[in-house]
Amino acid sequence: MIEIKKDEERVILVGISAGDGRDAEESLRELAELLKTAGAVPVETLIQRREAAHPGTYLGTGKLSELSLLIEETGVTGVVCDDELSPAQLRNLERALKVKVMDRTMVILDIFAARASTSEGKIQVELAQLRYRAARLTGFGGALSRLGGGIGTRGPGEKKLEVDRRRIHERISVLKAELSQVERHREVTRRRREKNHKPVAAIVGYTNAGKSTLLNALTGAGVLSEDKLFATLDPTTRELPLSGGESILLTDTVGFIRKLPHHLVEAFRSTLEEARYADLILHVVDASNPSMEHQMHTVYETLKKLEAVGKPVITLFNKADRFTELPLLRDFTADETLLISARAGRGLPELKALLARKLRERKIHLERLYPYPEAGKIQLIRTYGRLISEDYRADGIAVEAYVPPELYGRL
Repeated sequence: MIEIKKDEERVILVGISAGDGRDAEESLRELAELLKTAGAVPVETLIQRREAAHPGTYLGTGKLSELSLLIEETGVTGVVCDDELSPAQLRNLERALKVKVMDRTMVILDIFAARASTSEGKIQVELAQLRYRAARLTGFGGALSRLGGGIGTRGPGEKKLEVDRRRIHERISVLKAELSQVERHREVTRRRREKNHKPVAAIVGYTNAGKSTLLNALTGAGVLSEDKLFATLDPTTRELPLSGGESILLTDTVGFIRKLPHHLVEAFRSTLEEARYADLILHVVDASNPSMEHQMHTVYETLKKLEAVGKPVITLFNKADRFTELPLLRDFTADETLLISARAGRGLPELKALLARKLRERKIHLERLYPYPEAGKIQLIRTYGRLISEDYRADGIAVEAYVPPELYGRL
């Protein structure tokens, strides 16, 4: 039997550092993890210390020669740069190095394309890829083929590049129309939740912090959770029952990452904006990661871009089971912090109690005597609030309860 072995992509990682190099080292370590997730093997890393990337070749002349020699020595199949390359940089690097050249954005888009499973996710990924490709069409040269033909595609003197560009923009228009329908559906779902006065908590965090594991542990959602970057892309919402007959909807969102491509932010905006419309933010942090502080900063910066600010934040320092001695863990941006292990179940009862308390805090205390003709209002309290006591008297029903602010006016 003949065994066919898949060719492995072996690559060199290249980065630019304006400081002492530690920032670039951390970023390249993360890029190496991204490449492993994408199925490539990082062989070597190369960092150039300079104020900014070279506008034409990303690296300076000396470092470019060093990289060329390193390619010959290692026999790698490609080079991956830690920043988004311009069309000119991409074209010039491929000419100079004679190997495949990729950037960080290309790697992330490739992972997203492999992981998207729902129709919404696939539309979002394809839209991001086409926007990225449209901006770099000249950089790909002959890589894009002229397919089809017929009336409307064969103008006099129309170049292959112009046809490809027009087709990409036509496809982008189709995908944007499909995505707008998905966004309308998501908006209807949000309004239904608001009408039902159902509180929502968005689970956010850096990729691979344990968001899906937490959702599974709390609700049994059955979402894929792996020790890989961007293991899950598609948002999942599940109901979590709490004490006192209350419940909250938990929505898992796509993970954040440093240098998250703006093409993805735009394409996944409707998904990422779940955090914007939530009543509460659950910020999951991988407390065992040496770059924890930087990852937390990235999450808060991304939330600012999405205008998901001014909401109560509970930071959950996850993966506590990996510690023999607990370090000092702080988040001055959060309203509350909690040490948990989603995989081992540690701290989850305390989290449920904290969520129940937060829901009570946002509700208004109500004490009122309802005449019997208005007894139907008590059912509203039972459905959307928390009924503490009801006393049937001769002149009506005396009620003590906690109700949502948006329902208080009707009661």
